[in-house]
Amino acid sequence: MKIETIKKRGFALSLIVYPLMLFIGFVTHPNLLAMEPLQTVEQLVNRFHHNSMYHIGHLIVTFAVPVIIVYFIGVMNILQGKGKAYGFWGCVIGVFGAFILAVDKGALCLTMSAFDTLPEDQFIAFTPFLQVIVSKAGLLFIVWLLFALVIGGIVQTIGLMKEKVIQKWQGIFIIIGLVLLLNPDIELISSVGSALMCTAYIPWGIKELKNT
Repeated sequence: MKIETIKKRGFALSLIVYPLMLFIGFVTHPNLLAMEPLQTVEQLVNRFHHNSMYHIGHLIVTFAVPVIIVYFIGVMNILQGKGKAYGFWGCVIGVFGAFILAVDKGALCLTMSAFDTLPEDQFIAFTPFLQVIVSKAGLLFIVWLLFALVIGGIVQTIGLMKEKVIQKWQGIFIIIGLVLLLNPDIELISSVGSALMCTAYIPWGIKELKNT
């Protein structure tokens, strides 16, 4: 198989897999319908303690990072007209945001699975120290830069609409979906956002896959 064909198929698959992995990662959260932001250690413990699906969901989102990077680079490569600058800068910002997403899930989520292996008495004694995770103390403050992923995605989506690579309704769904991801850890809102992204991206991905 030629390299160009592999690149095109890889990009097409990223359009399908990227939003789908995010959606699965969000909907597997416990208490999905609870419209409460993550503000206390008690809320954090209630979400992850003895909940394997919580950890699996975050693992899926972590594995989505390389797929997201393939997507951003792919969009940059196809935007060569009016949206060329949008494609380039959106890729730069978006790939940085994808890196922050990997940092976020590694530091704040995968470590939770390690803490969950502690014997119950040790876990209870350790629980107060989780406050530094909730408050994002120390260098954890860099995870606030996760908004770069959304900004990069929006910038590239504007470029895609300018060059009419996608239909206007798809662009609007993608932008609204990305904006909804910027919320204080309310998983229902994030699930709705990723569902809108799936609605827009997956038909495009299927179309691109058929064209290869």
